Amino acid sequence: MDVKDKVIVITGGASGIGKALAELFAAEGAKGIAVADMDYEGAAAVANRIGAQAKAYRLDVTDEQAVAEMVATFEAGYGDIDLYFSNAGIIFSDAPDWTTISQSNEQWQKIWEVNVFAHVLACRAVLPKMLEKKEGGFIVTASAAGLLSQIGDTSYSTTKHAAVGFAESMAISHGDDGVYVGCICPQAVKSKMTAGVEDSSAAVDGVMAADEFAHRVLEQMREGRFMIRPHDTVEGYFLNKAQDYDRWIGGMRKFRRHQMETTGRPV
Repeated sequence: MDVKDKVIVITGGASGIGKALAELFAAEGAKGIAVADMDYEGAAAVANRIGAQAKAYRLDVTDEQAVAEMVATFEAGYGDIDLYFSNAGIIFSDAPDWTTISQSNEQWQKIWEVNVFAHVLACRAVLPKMLEKKEGGFIVTASAAGLLSQIGDTSYSTTKHAAVGFAESMAISHGDDGVYVGCICPQAVKSKMTAGVEDSSAAVDGVMAADEFAHRVLEQMREGRFMIRPHDTVEGYFLNKAQDYDRWIGGMRKFRRHQMETTGRPV
């Protein structure tokens, strides 16, 4: 999957990862880019910098009708969507008591809708036409937390595991139909979500610049990879987990204790 001459939707495109992807894809010759975000002003600023090949949309990714209408409107102006980048996401920590039951029902429902079900709604909007044409691409931005876990963020880790599961099912079900499916599982990348977490467990291996992240993602897309891991360390951690799950749990508990003793919080 390359981006030259492609019509692309990027949700969560107003800042951070989404912004970096939109700007890189434009520079690489994308035909049209929908920069979609709840932050319309931010999305419009990104689209304006890119120029005529980009269009900004205010979008709630949990609203199925709004997603369908955005797709239809964008396709009317730029042509059929070749690649949908389902990138929007949110996070709630386990604060204030750092237990796995600290988050409210409302928080659990909201993070489920944004981090998991939004991918389903986006897929419903674009997959039928991709299946008909036997070509296209759909990429889910999950997280290394979806392969491992992020301590202090129970609902985030849980929903990112589910996002990986959805992407896997889609790749298995539709890879033979000509649809490329990718799943991105990064560690910390510089964005609004990671602002101020430089001393957190999520940033133990540092915080990658969004531009570097975007270039690594595109490189792995071009290689046709399903599992896109911009951070080289994630593969090693994942292998360690798979080889000895109990030892890995023990190591994560030790890491959590260290964080609590050092910073007073696990995340």
